[in-house]
Amino acid sequence: MTARAHVVGAGGIGVALAWSLARAGWDVTLVESRPDKLAAGQAEGLTVVGQAPLKLPFVGFADWQPPSDAVILLCTKTYDNPAVLARLSTTRHLVPVQNGYDILLDGHDHAGEGIASFVSECERERPYVRITRPGSLHIGPRRTATAEELAELAALAAALQKGGLFEVELVDDVRPFKAAKLMYNAAISPLAAAAGVDNGELLRDSLAKRLFFGLLRENHAVLSRAGLPLAKIGPFHPDTVAKILKTPGLPGLMAVFFRPSLRGTYCSMAPDIGRGETEIEAYNGHLVRLAGNFPCPLNRAAVKLVKRITEERLEPRRGHLDDLAADLASQGSRA
Repeated sequence: MTARAHVVGAGGIGVALAWSLARAGWDVTLVESRPDKLAAGQAEGLTVVGQAPLKLPFVGFADWQPPSDAVILLCTKTYDNPAVLARLSTTRHLVPVQNGYDILLDGHDHAGEGIASFVSECERERPYVRITRPGSLHIGPRRTATAEELAELAALAAALQKGGLFEVELVDDVRPFKAAKLMYNAAISPLAAAAGVDNGELLRDSLAKRLFFGLLRENHAVLSRAGLPLAKIGPFHPDTVAKILKTPGLPGLMAVFFRPSLRGTYCSMAPDIGRGETEIEAYNGHLVRLAGNFPCPLNRAAVKLVKRITEERLEPRRGHLDDLAADLASQGSRA
């Protein structure tokens, strides 16, 4: 019997995963809430740049009836989770592939998750995707899993690997990879989105670089103090990154090395900032809650800034980083 998957969210990650599973012979349906993207998908299919387009079934979220026997790949933003979870009769086959930590989602008992370190960007009006930075997809259990659950995760990982778009690694515990991804996302996203720049600009602009390095150090400290294991999802282990950031002169040299690979890539918060809800609570807000009484002034200031931009519907601009630095200085803190 052909394996089935419903991919909820036809964004950069969702389209890449759907394309890969379909190429591996799975029966794949995409679920999308935007009417323009839904219409484009139904008419044109989905496209991954450099690969042959595929025609797959597209269903509007309002009309979606989740099957109980299919893998449900949750590829929406975390703020869309309540509507999706309310539609599911069971999370038995749910596999989120998201950024950040959602309190509601974490309260469910699904066995596994996926964490993507590759960057895949999708056009807003149609399922047309470009992978802008290579990387891997780590899939594994988030809790003690049964043999059947582990076998299902292994089958999913094997099919995604067969698609050939990205490397897939089946891991024994996905949580250290999720924590490591948060360390980076919560440093990149609020700064790049607020400033309206690509990720590479964070390693060129002097203030952005100082704030970025400061957030990385603070994020690592919060996660380490909470006792969360961290895994390697890039060239260096997060512990090594933390040591580099404490070595005089070395962070600047590393910035020159990494800047080209980040140029032209954008964080997932960029399309939302100033236009609607963001995932700031799932990123920096989670770290603030995790820190408790442990000092985390940069994360608190980042949450405050992004919420102000959202509430006042402000446009992204470089001056928001000056505002962030001024807020820190008024509290007697600096990056």
